[in-house]
Amino acid sequence: MKKLILLLGVLISLTAANVVFGQAGVITYEIKVNLHRRLPPERADMKAMIPEFRTTKEQLFFNGNESLYKPLIEDEDEELGGGGMRMVIRQPNNEIYLDQANGKIVSKQEFMGKNYLIDDSVKLAPWKFGTEVKTIQGYECRQAYYTDSVKTMMNGTAATEKREITAWYTDKIRPFLGPERFNTLPGAVLAVDINNGERVLVAKTIELRELKKNELKMPTSGTKTTREEYQKMVDEQMKQMGGGRGAIMIRN
Repeated sequence: MKKLILLLGVLISLTAANVVFGQAGVITYEIKVNLHRRLPPERADMKAMIPEFRTTKEQLFFNGNESLYKPLIEDEDEELGGGGMRMVIRQPNNEIYLDQANGKIVSKQEFMGKNYLIDDSVKLAPWKFGTEVKTIQGYECRQAYYTDSVKTMMNGTAATEKREITAWYTDKIRPFLGPERFNTLPGAVLAVDINNGERVLVAKTIELRELKKNELKMPTSGTKTTREEYQKMVDEQMKQMGGGRGAIMIRN
């Protein structure tokens, strides 16, 4: 009898695992960026001219092995400004495709009016696991976090910037799934907080359904390059423009 109960438990667990790994659907995230916190101290007067927050939406399409993260472009152009100033911002049509079985990522990056295709591999982030839980869109989520550094340009000079990242994931949707490159946790990432509110991504809708034709496909249009070559090109362009925190940078 004990062996029978154990066997039934194993079969139920395997069935549940197959259901999770076999899932398909789309998650829509809201991305909220604090523009005022991106301004350097010497440009504090700009706070009166631009809104404190900018909000956009992105979608994550997924099946049992692949995912595609891309913007949900509802308006072609977005206007920001006040106090007699007007800025028109067009959301770049960047895409991140992940082939989980082969640990492969293909990114389409739009820069200075051109598209670039970057082949890369999945890199495991140094996640640490917390004890807190919260509910997001009806899913109980657990906490994970880590700290890293990213390259930036400051007054035309290369610099590094510290990032504190906190994510919330659920094991009720298939693992290794999430927005951008936050996709190496044992569940689907439904929220990410960067630098305590500087940039926040939160799932607003979750649809578990069969995908329509062409909703999930690897990007193929663009000039092929490597991550290193692409970053070098961006850095050089930002130097020419006097980029970094000495200029206004609005990141998605």
